[in-house]
Amino acid sequence: MRHAKSVQLTKAHAQANASEAAIAHPAPSAGDSLPATPVEIWTDGACKGNPGPGGWGAWLRAGKHEKELFGGERDTTNNRMELTAVIEALASLRRPCQVRVHTDSQDVQLGISEWMRNWVRRGWKTADNKPVKNADLWRRLAELSARHQVEWRWVKGHAGVDGNERADALANRGVEVALGQRSAPGNP
Repeated sequence: MRHAKSVQLTKAHAQANASEAAIAHPAPSAGDSLPATPVEIWTDGACKGNPGPGGWGAWLRAGKHEKELFGGERDTTNNRMELTAVIEALASLRRPCQVRVHTDSQDVQLGISEWMRNWVRRGWKTADNKPVKNADLWRRLAELSARHQVEWRWVKGHAGVDGNERADALANRGVEVALGQRSAPGNP
């Protein structure tokens, strides 16, 4: 997977290091207290053909600090990119946090908040006894979300919601990276 990270901070680098501690990951321990400011995460996936080249994007915001993440794959599906966006965003958090994940994928929102417990109970099978698609990503998402207090919010896609529009633009940058039309930040 080609993966790009772009960080945009609104304060000086020295100040950013102190509060950026909320944005990357050790597992929580019993006595950990969570930062007071929740991390807002907006995610999206994009695919040019399904399957086909795809990208994912995530925009993280904690107080005045922001982080953009995006990447892509040459041969993937939209659902894989939607899941990857959330996984990469949660994986970038350095410590346990209160998190609000905003996604325009009902599959992601319902999958993690409603369907997963039954998949696990059935040995990663659906109600009609078929293997869960993208089980590798669902397992990783479950592992990462367990590190944080996560609130899952569905938002209508392409409806002018700023965070969703920004995540969509990042996902499309990820498609460009996957197609070799754009260099990943930090790669000459």
